[in-house]
Amino acid sequence: MAITTEGPRADAPLRRIRDLPGPRGLPLAGNALQIERERLHQQVEQWAREYGQIYRFRIASREFVVISDPGTVASVLRDRPDGFQRGARLNAAARSLGFNGLFTVNGDEWRRHRPMVLRSLDPAHIKAFYPTLVKVTQRFERRWRQAAEAGSAIDLQADLMRYTVDVTAGLAFGTDINTVESDEEVIQRHLDKLLPALAKRVLSPLPRWLTRRDPAVEAGLAAVHEAVDGFIAAARQRLADEPRLREHPRNFIEAMVAERDRPGSDLSDADVSGNMLTMLLAGEDTTANTLAWMIWLLHRHPAAAQRAAEEVRRVLGTGAHPTHEQLSQLDFVEACAHETMRLKPVAPLLIQEAVRDTVVDGVAVPAGTPVMCLMRPGAVSAAHFDDPQAFRPERWLAGDGQGPAAGSAKRVAMPFGAGPRTCPGRYLALSEMKMVAAMLLRNFDIADVSSEGGGDVQERLAFTMSPVGLRLRLRART
Repeated sequence: MAITTEGPRADAPLRRIRDLPGPRGLPLAGNALQIERERLHQQVEQWAREYGQIYRFRIASREFVVISDPGTVASVLRDRPDGFQRGARLNAAARSLGFNGLFTVNGDEWRRHRPMVLRSLDPAHIKAFYPTLVKVTQRFERRWRQAAEAGSAIDLQADLMRYTVDVTAGLAFGTDINTVESDEEVIQRHLDKLLPALAKRVLSPLPRWLTRRDPAVEAGLAAVHEAVDGFIAAARQRLADEPRLREHPRNFIEAMVAERDRPGSDLSDADVSGNMLTMLLAGEDTTANTLAWMIWLLHRHPAAAQRAAEEVRRVLGTGAHPTHEQLSQLDFVEACAHETMRLKPVAPLLIQEAVRDTVVDGVAVPAGTPVMCLMRPGAVSAAHFDDPQAFRPERWLAGDGQGPAAGSAKRVAMPFGAGPRTCPGRYLALSEMKMVAAMLLRNFDIADVSSEGGGDVQERLAFTMSPVGLRLRLRART
């Protein structure tokens, strides 16, 4: 039996899952009827406040162990892929939708895919891609300037997802799809249907064969797969035209296609397609939602927005967009991103499945048990942060005296996960966030950010957590 975390005492007797507290459920359904899927993260966080840092609940026959202590969460995440892995239901659901890429695969399959993904998203590749990132940002600025001059409200998430899809397609696929300047049917509209479908399949109490077909999901899936197949065909043609690219690929898709076509390769066409679709989904949703939350928080905290704008003007000088070197100097802007991810994590819960019998915080956890890691409770706890509910980006700056050092704060908040399966796209995500924030704060004043119809902005979980219906109004600066 592997020990992932020590219990209260090393010699304390192990508890069993059935000994844990938790909400009472119905005989067959368990707690399924108490949960709204789009509010699952809020429900399990509320139960953590009631039952403590480790508890249990049940959806039909599936018994979940839920943990929220950052140290315990980190120990589980670091014990991947040998001690914990993505759940079998997530893996099956991803395969059924055709995006069994790095995010969902396990074991040796994960080890085979990860090196190529890491190379494609490392800082050197992000730096080489930087001119394209600037070009996409310039287009985005024009789009928002037109909206500001017309006095139009901007559908914030939809626009940000256009931006992140264009960036991901450019970096990973070497393709300029330019959804930012398109008013036609865009790939992002189809992508929006897939993550909610994945969440529904993972959390449904019913077996897959009992769930109804969703024609909208199937149509969206077909459209996205058609686009991805086009990206793959274009990459294969580039490799045929320039054989040297097989040894020196310029992007992720060229590397994967070259590996797939190599004699004796154990990659399949499905591996290539699954990773392409995973890159699109991960690149679009998480960064766009974090940016949407960040812009909303800056509007609600004008002093922080002013400080960030002053930093942008000081660092950029007369430049329209930051250079790659200047981007790294936007310390307060990056602090705003980290503070946003602490308060509004787009992945507020991570479900891991025990590969073997193990122990989590003094509880015996049999192999196959799903362990749900809650990422927000520790990050908004007074045990780790002063004034934890406040938006205070300066807490992430060295020497501010307001809270933990940035390194230890990240170990509590873990915005990109922890351990071997830490998000490989973190460098790109932070670059996009700082680039969009710099463009916004240099060229515009935020007149308003609010939900459609007014009222509090609601959180919605559709595999990632997003704000519901944010509308942005801008005033262009001269």
